[in-house]
Amino acid sequence: MTHYAAIMLLAGIGIPVLAALNAALGVRIGSPAAAATVLFVVAFLVSAATLVLAGSSAFSKLADAPKHLLLAGALIAFYVLSITYIAPHFGVGNAVFFVLLGQLISAATIDHFGLFGANVSPLSLTRAGGIALMATGVWLTQQA
Repeated sequence: MTHYAAIMLLAGIGIPVLAALNAALGVRIGSPAAAATVLFVVAFLVSAATLVLAGSSAFSKLADAPKHLLLAGALIAFYVLSITYIAPHFGVGNAVFFVLLGQLISAATIDHFGLFGANVSPLSLTRAGGIALMATGVWLTQQA
């Protein structure tokens, strides 16, 4: 069960990273809708490759965008694939608990360091306490 928790924690960490990367791509190419389309095309390709292993036309500014911005599609594919696989074995509540915990950690890190072009919002003692309170609340929802 520990490996399920670790995978879902990683999936949760990726959600805010996905948002930051895709937002930066949208700004870079000038269209949030185009960035969302790129995200799902990449997710489709990763999912299709996973399917194949288990049994294009470009937007005008896409070629100029840093290639790391395309990682958002790989992150959404990881989330969808991991939650679809793990939830039946680990429970939806447990899976989502670790996704949310990962999101709290990742979002605070992205904001603190201003990663991927995000606005800097330093992790103060008050903010850290709020995040701990949120994590406690999520944990409490899983207690029977």
